[in-house]
Amino acid sequence: MTRNYLADYAISAQLADIADAITTERFTSGDLKVTSKPDRTPVTDADVAVEDAIREVLASERPDDAIAGEERGGFNADDLGGRTWILDPIDGTKNFLRGIPAWATLIALVEDGVPVVGMVSAPALGKRWWAHRGGGAFTSDGVGSGAGSGARRIGVSGVSALADAYLSTTNLSTWSEYHSLPAYLRLVEACWENRAFGDFWSHCLVAEGVIDIAAEPIVNPWDVAPMQVLLSEAGGRFSDLSGAERFDGGNALSTNGALHDAALRVLGQDDLV
Repeated sequence: MTRNYLADYAISAQLADIADAITTERFTSGDLKVTSKPDRTPVTDADVAVEDAIREVLASERPDDAIAGEERGGFNADDLGGRTWILDPIDGTKNFLRGIPAWATLIALVEDGVPVVGMVSAPALGKRWWAHRGGGAFTSDGVGSGAGSGARRIGVSGVSALADAYLSTTNLSTWSEYHSLPAYLRLVEACWENRAFGDFWSHCLVAEGVIDIAAEPIVNPWDVAPMQVLLSEAGGRFSDLSGAERFDGGNALSTNGALHDAALRVLGQDDLV
């Protein structure tokens, strides 16, 4: 019998509300505190505050579940049996720092290694995307638990040829460092149009059917854990760049499904660096 994840979705919505209250207050704040991680990526006091607040609620509401987050750690790919909540308090921290509204809190529940609930809340964009296994994928124009008034079910596009496809990625230079820039540029040339919406937004736009392909040569598990269930429930496909359907493969490809194999073939044409 298929498990009902509606109660877990409700918890994820509650957590997103808590995160939004913190992030929106700190967005464009003049006293935001910023430090750098060893990989030189920025972290703000808002990132830490969001993760701590979410962990506190989960410790009370889901005491038997494990928790892993970008800021406080706890992720172990070899120990994902049972249930683990995976958190990215602010995906798009560089945007957050510069006053660009394209950032979001990402929340996923992973069960036996597979994401079964995904929540993406982007309050500065006034958008939220969510899915749970067997329940479909949704978006809303407006955030908060009451956003159901603007909620609508989403699905991927019907584009079936790369020549008609809209493609997005993140930082172009990362293709040179982590995969193959010539291979990505060939995919660009094969597609109708391309942009770099970046981070969570590219994958959510694929799930909505607004664009058709999102590719990233380097990701962390918390960057994309919600995307696997979101894309699946929207009728698309999510994998790493080898084609394995996993969120912890170190890179990511989201498509409408019809274009997935063709995109993988183009991206695999060059030797990896």
